[in-house]
Amino acid sequence: MPITLLDQNTINKIAAGEVVERPSSVVKELVENAIDAGATAITVEIKEGGISFIRVTDNGSGINKDEIEIAFKRHATSKIESIEDLMAVSSLGFRGEALASIAAVSQVELITKTADSLSGVRYTIDGGVPGEVAEIGAPEGTTFIVRNLFYNTPVRRKFLKTATTEGGYIGSLVEYLALSHPDISFRFISNNQNKLHTSGNMNLKDIIYNVYGRDITNNLYEISGKSQDIEASGFIGKPMVVRGNRTYENYYINGRYIKSSIITKAIEDAYKGFIMPHNYPFSAIHFKINPAIIDVNVHPTKMELRFSNNEYIYNFVYDTCLKALNSKELIAEVSVPDPVAVKMQEEPVVRNVMPDVKLPEKNVSDSMPCKTETKSAESAKAEIKPKRLPEPFEIKGSLQMVMEDKVRYEAVTKSEPPKQMNLFENKLLDENSRNKYRIIGQLFDTYWLIEFEDKFYMMDQHAAHEKVLYERTMNKLHNKTIGTQMILPPIVLSLNMHEEEIYKTNQDIFKRLGYEIEEFGGNEYKVTGIPAGLPKMDYKQLLIDVLDGLSEESAGKDPDIITEKVASMSCKAAVKGNNRLSFNEAFELMDELMKAENPYNCPHGRPTLIMMSRYEIEKKFKRIV
Repeated sequence: MPITLLDQNTINKIAAGEVVERPSSVVKELVENAIDAGATAITVEIKEGGISFIRVTDNGSGINKDEIEIAFKRHATSKIESIEDLMAVSSLGFRGEALASIAAVSQVELITKTADSLSGVRYTIDGGVPGEVAEIGAPEGTTFIVRNLFYNTPVRRKFLKTATTEGGYIGSLVEYLALSHPDISFRFISNNQNKLHTSGNMNLKDIIYNVYGRDITNNLYEISGKSQDIEASGFIGKPMVVRGNRTYENYYINGRYIKSSIITKAIEDAYKGFIMPHNYPFSAIHFKINPAIIDVNVHPTKMELRFSNNEYIYNFVYDTCLKALNSKELIAEVSVPDPVAVKMQEEPVVRNVMPDVKLPEKNVSDSMPCKTETKSAESAKAEIKPKRLPEPFEIKGSLQMVMEDKVRYEAVTKSEPPKQMNLFENKLLDENSRNKYRIIGQLFDTYWLIEFEDKFYMMDQHAAHEKVLYERTMNKLHNKTIGTQMILPPIVLSLNMHEEEIYKTNQDIFKRLGYEIEEFGGNEYKVTGIPAGLPKMDYKQLLIDVLDGLSEESAGKDPDIITEKVASMSCKAAVKGNNRLSFNEAFELMDELMKAENPYNCPHGRPTLIMMSRYEIEKKFKRIV
């Protein structure tokens, strides 16, 4: 094939791919242009996730009539004039390719008016082909209407996600833009429904309330810091305000919502020791950084940047966040429930529940995941008292607490032997072995020591109990025997737009799982029913973690993704290490572990049991050479 020059239309479509990836890319470029134009009020309206219709209206300075056609040409910009200007650029848009790229892959209509013009101007451009310029009555400012995105590049359009998902991306973007510019009033309308409206009153905390709700707003620390080339202000969440992903971890550099691995690491490192691993904090921080030490023109979408001195930036952000955390009393602000409602919650109404399912009387869990138990042995010993294990150990009735150091137990006969994986020649966890093993004692209030034939076993009580609860919950979910447990007072859940879309997409699945959830006004939802038989835990955090664990790609397609998340979260009720159990309880734990499909690993993959043979022990003591 001979080498030829591409025509301008093809060049524009290729260039569009660098800037316009999806409808949210269009909204980002148009809103940033509106901000640069001095707008104090911006409205974003979309239909069908922005695929068929996007309208961005602002009250900014407008575009002069004789500059409109130039504005749609590649590398046309009012932000810079030469390469030297890149070093000090402070506007949000400056590449000069946004309008040309958008117009190349959609049908664009522009209505604009400047303050010194008597009338406005209407201009259309279809797939990069210019239309006519005509006068029209219009208010001061600019309106862009973008229709049928990627209509002339069907392959690219085919790779877009569902309208709901694309709309969620735009909703999240508008939230970020509103938080990054508290001086601008933002309105977001999706399919004729108002989703967000901020006042533009300069109060960042008000916007956080509009976007994230009262629970997060009530648990924030204000932070501030200043050095030679960088200044920070804004809010970070108390350690109890965490999510399972980085959705709520946001910061803004010189008015731009952006991502930096250096800043992200600094924020997360500051929280080490305050939150559990694999949890991520809330942040809404505004940074003012000397443009001379940053390069924002690294990525075509301007979402990434680099610094001339990474260590300097890291240390500043880390120290600023850590100072705020260390100087505060880390106690969450909570409301005191009504005593009558609390009593009703302790005696829940259960509907459609299997006969062998009931709520635990006492939860011995501190609701921490199995990988990161932090409670010290000393503090645990100070709190030692007779305790009862959560379900399933209560289904046999009350257990007598036995406090002797060493006890040998008689086996209780079961009617049907369980099926086991053949991991050991003579299996410890087998019906035939129930009268042959001996529980010797407990080590570090965590590990149970067991003698069986010529082998020595250690059982991790948390991992073992976690496995038991996981399989019981999963069996009920798969057998569709989960009823609804009504709760009073109800849980009030604040969802941002992205979380709301995920919930609505999976609404029927949540209902089948036993949840009863209804809208409660604004971005809040009232949860009056939860899956029956769940161990006692933080049910609100459970729902938040389930929503966090659902990706856009999987939402609504595979119910097991949700059921497994719920089952895994039920493991929070498992007894922890450093919680002393009685010998009877340890025996019951062994008995329940026998019935698990795979009793040798917890849901996270950690072993429930480890083994050492008598031969290996005697070799250690040099009895055998």
